[in-house]
Amino acid sequence: MDWNDYDAALFDLDGVITPTAEVHMRAWARMFGEFLTSRGVAEPYTDADYHRYVDGKPRYDGVRSFLASRGITLPEGDPSDPAGDTTVAALGNRKNDVFMEVLRDEGVVAYPGSVALVEALQARGTKLAIVSSSRNAPEVLRAAGMIEHFPVIVHGGVATERGLAGKPAPDTFEAAADELGVAHERAVVLEDALSGVQAGAAGSFGLVIGVDRGAGVDALREHGADIVVQDLDELLPS
Repeated sequence: MDWNDYDAALFDLDGVITPTAEVHMRAWARMFGEFLTSRGVAEPYTDADYHRYVDGKPRYDGVRSFLASRGITLPEGDPSDPAGDTTVAALGNRKNDVFMEVLRDEGVVAYPGSVALVEALQARGTKLAIVSSSRNAPEVLRAAGMIEHFPVIVHGGVATERGLAGKPAPDTFEAAADELGVAHERAVVLEDALSGVQAGAAGSFGLVIGVDRGAGVDALREHGADIVVQDLDELLPS
């Protein structure tokens, strides 16, 4: 690709800039594992469930999607519900608590290839934004020492406040491009989640790049990635 053809790069965070997808995976696995055990459900939660039902989606959507895969229905509840297992919101809040515990205990280091690309794009004047379903995106960026690179951060809390549909809808990416003042067709979407590349493909963006951190090359392409890379250093401007 030629970065001269584009004016902005819209990055997902977890699994693209930082390996927090692994932290999220552990948090989801612990939360859902405890929940299924308490309900006496024999079929366990697996990493495949994470990629199929949870990855890249707003937290409560991920809860709802996974529960539906096991034929379980819970009341929606309210975002103010205390962490627990009686409502969709309570389960989502429990997952968030577990995630923050792991982040505080272990920290997070950005992928070196991602740091190299972000710094190279910033140096050449490409506008940068983070588009993440996670409300914790600012905290993760601070922990990784990357927040100063991104003047625009459209995270799950922003989406809720503005009434933006989450991934796989393109709304949050579109909002980020608009906030940067860049035409959608001049923006590049970089995503590792199937729902994320699907969101990019649903918009009128110039290019959708899939980053294969486990979802699989074929699956990323099938869901809308124009090209797939293993690491962002493959995209460094020449």
